[in-house]
Amino acid sequence: MDFTLSEEHVMFRNMFRDFAQNEVAPLAQTTDHEEKPPLEVLQKLAEQGFLGATFPEDYGGAELDALGYCLLMEELAKACMSTALTVHVHLGLAGNTILREGTEEQKEKYLPDMADGVKIGAFALTEPQAGTDAAAICTVAVRDGDEYVLTGNKIWVSNAGIADVFIVFAKTDPEAGARGISAFIVEKDFPGFKVGRRERLLGLRGAVCNPIYLDGCRVPAENLLGGKEGEGFKVAMKALDFARLSVAAICLGLAEAALKEGAKFATEREQFGGPIAQKQAIQNYVADAAIKIEALRHMVEYVAWLADSGERYTKEAAMVKAFGAEVAFWVANKMVQVHGGYGYMREYAIERMYRDARALHIIDGTTEIQKFIVAADIFKEYGLKIKP
Repeated sequence: MDFTLSEEHVMFRNMFRDFAQNEVAPLAQTTDHEEKPPLEVLQKLAEQGFLGATFPEDYGGAELDALGYCLLMEELAKACMSTALTVHVHLGLAGNTILREGTEEQKEKYLPDMADGVKIGAFALTEPQAGTDAAAICTVAVRDGDEYVLTGNKIWVSNAGIADVFIVFAKTDPEAGARGISAFIVEKDFPGFKVGRRERLLGLRGAVCNPIYLDGCRVPAENLLGGKEGEGFKVAMKALDFARLSVAAICLGLAEAALKEGAKFATEREQFGGPIAQKQAIQNYVADAAIKIEALRHMVEYVAWLADSGERYTKEAAMVKAFGAEVAFWVANKMVQVHGGYGYMREYAIERMYRDARALHIIDGTTEIQKFIVAADIFKEYGLKIKP
């Protein structure tokens, strides 16, 4: 339904849809089965200007707002969630964080190359002992003249194996807790930086996820993001608010694609003398999926509007991400059921979508922490501060 979209947004959506269906979708099964990062598609995305879509024109972008960006994520996820996630990390997390928090010199140095696909971005926050509890990171950064020396390990770094630019979080004041965290722009060729072995994943098999090791990694002082120490935790939380909206748009796209696969199969598969689409149980699955998808669509558009209006949207981002993950996995699961045994075969796209959907309850914050964020905000109105 287009009634909430401007003519410009409809134009962008149609452009994203055409590209995704013509250039991304035909490669989705191969990307998954061969576990290949979508490098060819990334180059084509860069040529279309999509890898810097939210950047101002001065940095090679199209200056899309949050709603326009969500339309891009939705259409990419319809075609291939591995590709959507790769772009989400590059642009939604790394690129937008530099755009929002970086100095003018940092923006000029990194954003044009990121928009052109010359440099791919990654976001390194999680550590072995610090997942949902981001304030518990142990990586440290010590000032040494005109450089910082970073020591520590990061895990689950999406895009790490193909990235050139990393947003890395480390403690410049280990005694200050969350207030002692700073953010740095780290390049893969900096001394002391190493990317570890790629993780093998249940789904998202075209996405690249690795640990990184910082063994006395020397980072120029001008690569302190924003030029200020102690701002890293705030930087990370703002980045995650936008990331959760982005993931919700990915959830929407995946759910739509899964419903399309299920409905198409139901009209073609015949049992008991006719297509299984004639059976009420199948109709209920399809109708319930469509209802949930439309509810999610309007939540995504509302939270994108909040983001574009400059309103605080932490609670709403948590809501839409939690709901989106539930919708995407529910729809994918039911559409596997519609396929019956065929839904468990690798030749059918729904099998890939089902595996990919499972990750959505975990990416950029588990469903459990999203619900905590929502509950904490509500109880705060009654003067009660709750802890994870």
